[in-house]
Amino acid sequence: MPASTTLSEKAISGLQPDSLWNYFLDISRIPRESGNEDGVRQYLIDFAKDHEFSYHVDNVGNVIIQTPATKGMEGIPSLALQGHMDMVCVKDVGVEHDFAKDPITLLREGDWITAKGTTLGADNGIAIALILDLLSDPQAEHGPLEAIFTTSEETGLEGAFGLDASLIKSRKMLNLDSEEEGVFYIGCAGGVEVRGSVPFETTPVSGDDRAVSITVDNLRGGHSGGEIHKQRANAITSMARVLRNIADEMPIRLASIEGGTKRNVIPSSCTATITIPSNLEDKAKIIVKTIYEDLKNEFSQSDPDLRVTMETTTKAVVSAPSLETSITMINALFLAPHGVERMSQRIEGIVETSSNLAVIRTTENAFTLITSHRSSLMSSRDMVAKKAILAFETAGATCKLENPYPAWTPNPDLPLAKFCAQAWKEKMGNPAEVTAIHAGLECGIINSLVPGMDSVSLGPDLEDVHSTKERVSISSTAKIAQFLRHLCPTIS
Repeated sequence: MPASTTLSEKAISGLQPDSLWNYFLDISRIPRESGNEDGVRQYLIDFAKDHEFSYHVDNVGNVIIQTPATKGMEGIPSLALQGHMDMVCVKDVGVEHDFAKDPITLLREGDWITAKGTTLGADNGIAIALILDLLSDPQAEHGPLEAIFTTSEETGLEGAFGLDASLIKSRKMLNLDSEEEGVFYIGCAGGVEVRGSVPFETTPVSGDDRAVSITVDNLRGGHSGGEIHKQRANAITSMARVLRNIADEMPIRLASIEGGTKRNVIPSSCTATITIPSNLEDKAKIIVKTIYEDLKNEFSQSDPDLRVTMETTTKAVVSAPSLETSITMINALFLAPHGVERMSQRIEGIVETSSNLAVIRTTENAFTLITSHRSSLMSSRDMVAKKAILAFETAGATCKLENPYPAWTPNPDLPLAKFCAQAWKEKMGNPAEVTAIHAGLECGIINSLVPGMDSVSLGPDLEDVHSTKERVSISSTAKIAQFLRHLCPTIS
C-alpha cells in the first residue's frame, strides 16, 4: 500500500460521519485539476449507477444526479445541491507531486484535515463528499434531490456557464462552496481577467555586469477573493518594490521573472534574475536587506515567515532585455493594482472591488502577465481592470480581457435565505449570518440559466484555500452534514 494512502487513511480514521470522510478520501485520490475532471466524473457516474440513481452528463461534462424522495416526502419540491469537481493545484517549493497522477496526501492536525505539501482540495471536494454522504444515507429523509457537479469552476466557472438548464428540475438550490459555518451567502462578486504580453529583444550583457537572483517567498498566499481582505503580501508586487529600489541606485536589466501560479491565488513566491554592475553588488545586497526589513515589518501579522534573498546565479546570463525595457517592465509591475480597491457601501465589512496581480512568466521573447479583478459592481470591476491594462501598456504590453462573469446581486427578501437562517437557529441554537461574499460563486450564473431559481451558499469552516496551508474543520463538517439532514426534508 502506498505511503500516501496509509497517511491519508490514518488522517480520517474514526471520523464521523465515516461515510462522508471515506468519500472525501476517495475524491482526494483522484487527480482533478481544472480541465482534468475525467476521473472524478467517472467516479460520480459509478456512484449513481451503484445506487441506481438517474444521472446525466451535459455537453461540457457537468454531472447531474437525480434521486427520488424518501417515503412520505414525495410531495416536497425538488431541491438541488451543488458543488464543483475541480480544485486549485498548488504545491510547496521542493515538493515532488504530479497533480496529473498523484493522490493528495491527507493529514490530521487537531480538528483540521490538511494536506502534505499541496493544496487539499476541500474547495470543493468537501461539497462532493457532503452531497454523496446525504444521497447514499438510507436513514436520511428528503424530497427529490438533484446533485449538480460542475467542471472547471476554478478557471472561469466554465461548467456553470455551460450547464444544460433543461436538465434541472429544481427551483431551489444549496451551493456548498462556502467556507464559514453558519454563514449563508446570497450574493458574490463578478470578475474578469487581464492577460498581457510585453515583447522584448535581448542584447548581450556586458562583461562588467554580474547576474544575481532575487527571491521573495514563504508568503501565505491564499484565495484572491475569499482572503484578499486579510491584506496578505503579494510576492510579485513585493518583488517589483525590491527591483524598483535597486533601479533607483544602479543600472539594472531584468533577464527573467517568474511568480504566481493561478489567477485566483495570491502569489506566495517570485524569483527574478537581473544583471547589475559587478562593483555595485554589495550595494544591491544592502538595498535588498533594507526592503526585506521593511516588508517584514509591514506584513509581520499576515506573513510572519516572509523571506527576501539575493544570491549570485550559478548559470551565466549572456543576454537580456535592454535597460529601457527592463525599467518600463519593473515600473509597470510597481504601478499595477493589487489588493482591496474599495469596501462595499451596501454590506458592511464586505470587499466591493479588488485586484490580484496573479502570475508573471518570462518566455524567449516576452514577459506574460495575468491579473484578476473582482467587484460586486460591474462598473468598478471594469474600472480596476482598466487600471491594470494602463499600467501594463506603459511597458508596451498588448492586453486583452478574458473570462468575465457577472456578480450575483444580493436579494435578502428571497425566501430560501430566510428559511435557511431560521432552520440554522432552530437546529444549532445560534443565529446565522446572511450576507454576501467577495469570492466568485456559481449561483448567480446558474440562477440566470434556470428561470425562478433561488439559491443560497453555505459550507463548513475552511481556511487558507488555494494555498498549501488549506484545511477543513472536522467538527464543522459534521455540523453541516447534520444540518443538511435537518434542512432538506423541511424546504418546500
